[in-house]
Amino acid sequence: GLGDVYKRQRWNRPAVKSGREFAIQGGRHPVVEQALKRQGQSFVANDCDLSADPAGSSPIWLLTGPNMAGKSTFLRQNALIAILAQAGMFVPAAEARIGVVDQLFSRVGAADDLARGRSTFMVEMNETANILNNTTNRSLIILDEIGRGTSTYDGLSIAWAVVEHIHGTENSGPRTLFATHYCLLYTSPS
Repeated sequence: GLGDVYKRQRWNRPAVKSGREFAIQGGRHPVVEQALKRQGQSFVANDCDLSADPAGSSPIWLLTGPNMAGKSTFLRQNALIAILAQAGMFVPAAEARIGVVDQLFSRVGAADDLARGRSTFMVEMNETANILNNTTNRSLIILDEIGRGTSTYDGLSIAWAVVEHIHGTENSGPRTLFATHYCLLYTSPS
């Protein structure tokens, strides 16, 4: 049963809290971990702390790095850990403290909807607008490469605007993981 899986794969009981914590130590993506294991390799566990800071600013992590660096895996593993924890299951992490997540929003991958006359870029913008219009301070957002469906300058502008909107949300915005190739997002707009 699940107990055997939990023990064999070193999953642990998470602490689901009423606050806005989101602290994971030694998190792993279970599917990627098992695939690497079959190849004789090991998954490098990592931490994620999206807990709101005392000043109340929106907890946002910007992730950058080359293709195949693990950005998308990191986004997905933390979303999966949040879902498993709230379902009352153990999680693939050494330790996890997660405040209740009311909604999980994901903008990962590129796909068009040609049957409805919607380009990849239009689908991406519609989904991003839906996320920005419907999140609460208890939501978890994972965004992967926002703005890649257009020119570099326009894509950077869109990604920057999305980060500013999330960060500027009143009453401490949603917990957010944002993967990007746009290193300029790390600079201050002022």
